[in-house]
Amino acid sequence: MLTVRKSQDRGYADHGWLQSFHSFSFAGYHDPRHMGFGNLRVINEDRIAPGTGFGTHGHRDMEIISYVLSGELAHKDSMGNVVGIPPGEVQRMSAGTGVMHSEFNHAQGQTTHFLQIWILPDRQGVAPGYEQKAFPEAEKRGRLRLVASPDGGQGSVSIHADAYMYAGLFDAGETQEMALDPQRKYYVHLVRGSLQVNGQQLAAGDAALVAQESRLVLAQGEAAEVLVFDLQP
Repeated sequence: MLTVRKSQDRGYADHGWLQSFHSFSFAGYHDPRHMGFGNLRVINEDRIAPGTGFGTHGHRDMEIISYVLSGELAHKDSMGNVVGIPPGEVQRMSAGTGVMHSEFNHAQGQTTHFLQIWILPDRQGVAPGYEQKAFPEAEKRGRLRLVASPDGGQGSVSIHADAYMYAGLFDAGETQEMALDPQRKYYVHLVRGSLQVNGQQLAAGDAALVAQESRLVLAQGEAAEVLVFDLQP
């Protein structure tokens, strides 16, 4: 079963300095039909105006992944990490027993566009942790590159969750087929461009919710950047 959720059906908030689309219920957006999918709890597509950002705030017991599309995200946390996150890099922060952090746009005169992703951990009370890795475009071109996993396999960032996150870039003629476990759930989020997922056409911001399927076929891409999540049921 594959269900398409269109970009315009997501929640939306405009705070002036921040424009944010919510794939699942978050903050002032609440939809009991969209509280998460498997152990994927949040995908927020955020655009932060230059010189602004999220002030210091706290999280607990959540695996948080930042995926920057343009600009640069400046991260500072109570673990002592002070870093910039440019496009092509994936940041993982395990909130665990509690962490404070801030995120600002320090890209001069440029909006920072990124995805903030929350995945429910497989256990609570872990020590807070941080990891950041670069994934070159060549490793994602015409294929799905593992970027987050429970064991850090294939050079991915490691998360305390039964979930795998892949990133891929697809243009015309580039096709990827992936065998699926029908007992698990899969979530396909098209970041930009256009792409067919099992014959269904997706545009930027659209998602495909996949369950009880044995294969995933990505094809007919046009400047497509896509994230695929293999999730605990």
